[in-house]
This record gives sequence, C-alpha cells and structure tokens, in this order.
Amino acid sequence: MKPRTWLIEIRESKGLTQHQVALLAGISRSAYSNIERGKGLSVSLAKKVAKALGFNWHIFFDEKCAEMKQKKPKSA
Repeated sequence: MKPRTWLIEIRESKGLTQHQVALLAGISRSAYSNIERGKGLSVSLAKKVAKALGFNWHIFFDEKCAEMKQKKPKSA
C-alpha cells in the first residue's frame, strides 16, 4: 500500500502530531500511523479520523477508487 500523503498534509497543516489526531479520533497512535501509511482502514476508522481532522470520510475511499481506475489491465 502506498502512504496517504494527502492525509499527512492535512494533519500537518493543522499543526497536529499523529498522537494528537489519534486522541481526537479516539484511536491508538499506532492505528493512526498505519492509516497514514496506507494500512488498516475501515469505514469506522475513516469516519473517526475524518471527523477529527474536519473532512468528509468518503475521501479515503474515493482516492482508492481513482487509483483502481488508473490501473491498466494486464495484457496476455
């Protein structure tokens, strides 16, 4: 999985550490760190992080859809 650099940018623009976002979202810092690294994301976690940082949680999954659409099918 590739890191969610856009999420890191949002967090840093608000002057927050991973620990602070995790506290606001009610999750562990390691869980939040995994989310930034592109791992371990459920709808429930997406909603918590998005609420803590003030954006729409759908963005997590819209980005994933966009990446999947850009992949070309393997040729035989």
